[in-house]
Parts: sequence; structure tokens; C-alpha cells
Amino acid sequence: MIDIPDELIATQYAYNGAAGRAFVAALPGLAGRFLEEWGLRRDGAAMYGMCALVLPVVREADGVPAALKLQLVDEETVGEPVALRAWGAAGAGAVGVLGHDPGTGALLLERLDEGRPLSGVAGGGGVPGGSRLVGEAADARRAVTVLGEVLARLAAVPAPAGLRTLGDAVERMLAAAPEAVGRLADEEERRLLADCAAAVREVAGEPGDRLLHWDLHYDNILAGRADAGRAGEWVALDPKPLAGDPGFELFPALDNLFDAGEVVWRFDALTEALGMERDRGRARALTLARVLQNAVWAVGDGERELAPDHAEIARRLLGVR
Repeated sequence: MIDIPDELIATQYAYNGAAGRAFVAALPGLAGRFLEEWGLRRDGAAMYGMCALVLPVVREADGVPAALKLQLVDEETVGEPVALRAWGAAGAGAVGVLGHDPGTGALLLERLDEGRPLSGVAGGGGVPGGSRLVGEAADARRAVTVLGEVLARLAAVPAPAGLRTLGDAVERMLAAAPEAVGRLADEEERRLLADCAAAVREVAGEPGDRLLHWDLHYDNILAGRADAGRAGEWVALDPKPLAGDPGFELFPALDNLFDAGEVVWRFDALTEALGMERDRGRARALTLARVLQNAVWAVGDGERELAPDHAEIARRLLGVR
């Protein structure tokens, strides 16, 4: 029997409606099917995020530890196996694909050390508007440095054909920007979001062609396992891939484990890791694109204010306090 976590059920029902309910209803059958078809036995408690159920397993044929990932396939997740295989072929530091079923989107992935996310290095969140203690700050900066190294390896790979594109995403967000700005209740936030949109328009004509992860934050990087030959390596997982400019990748590392006083330092460290020191204006505009994208989505859900952390990231990058 597969117990479906209540939190996964709630998020699927809330965000995916009828498709989410159908996915949840099908999960026990899907799990049983692939445990049998792929010769797997369970090897630990189920894990989950907002989108997927992950079962630690062992391949009975050779004893290889793995992870069975079951998720609803949508425009964000459909390219995951394509991206992971492209990164794998390039030795770029992403989790390995051991099996994939195109009909359901089920993935059999290399097992990582789920007890050692990069967020553990950071030592927890900072104080909004303030700074960390010296020891915590050093740990957090080390985590940012590691994330930058992982990001640079991923972004060095050209995007395979057929993935969604940053160009399309930018076109949609700019078309929705005037309405999103108008629906914000606070005048200062309206000006701030309008400034984000203006910055994005300046770079919209060159969306880029790199393979992007889109969601590379500190919990989406885990330590590799020695039994997989990954001892000492930090490995990326759970991409929502698209083709575009690496500057669009920085926002999650600024927002996750948010610390207002570290926004500019993190931005500078990440642009340096990507070799974008001379093109920080473009990286800034594409980071502001993520603020705009999130605002468009939030306003579409009925919100009338920016997320406080997102607004502060925009202020810091635009030089506004």
C-alpha cells in the first residue's frame, strides 16, 4: 500500500484541479505498476514536494539504490528527462536517469543523499532586512558559492530542441504586465513592478539558448552518494527546464533562504560564477523578470500586493531602498 501524503494531495487539488485529483487517485496504481515492471523494492519512507511523490527503492536485479519519481506531467515537467539526459551526457552534475516511461512521466532516478541538501550547509534562513551572525553568514555564502558552481555547469549545456523557451515566457509576462501593475494596491509597488517590466523589455529580444533548470534553489541540490561514484559531489535535481539565458536562473538562490542584506552579494557571486560580470545589467533584468513573472501569477490568483521578499529583491537590484 502507498500512503499519499496529505500535503501532496492538498497542493494537487489546489493547483491542478481535476487533473490533480485524477493524478492523486492514480498514484497507488502507478507506484505498484512500476515497482513490479522495473523490478524494484521499496527502501524507505516516501518523500514528496508540491508536484511529485518519490519512493526510495532498490533494483532487485543488481542492488542499485534508486528513486522512483511519480509526477503529473505538464508544460514545466515534460522536459525533465530530456534535460537530465542532456546534462548527463555532458557530465554537468545533474541526477542520473535510470528509466523513464513517456506515457506516465514516471522516472527512475539515481539515488542521492536526501539527508544532505545544500540548504543544510546554509544553516537556515536569515533575518529579513538584517544580516546573519558571522558563522551563519559564512555557511550561507559557502552554499551560494556551491550553487553557483553547479549552475555554471548546467548552464554550459545548450538546450535540446523542443523545450519551452524563455522567449515565449517573456512575451507572455510582458503582455500581462500592464494589468498586473494596475491591480496592485500600493503605488510604490506599482512603480516597482513597472520598473521590472521596463528592464525586461530591454533584453526581450535576446532570450538565449542555454539549458536552464528554472528552480535551482538550495533544496534542489543534494549530496551525491559514494556507492554511485558521487562522493563529495553536489548534484542538481527537479528541473523545470527551458531554453534561455542563464541570467534567468539567479532568482531562486536570492529568494530561497532569503536575507535582504545578502541579495546584492549573492547576485554578484552568481553572475561571477556564470562569467556574466561584464553583463550584469542583463542578468539583473532577467532576475527582475522572475519578480514580474511571479507577480503576474499572483495577481492572476487574486493577490493585490507583491510578495515582500520579491519586492525587496527588486528594490535591492534596482538600487531602491
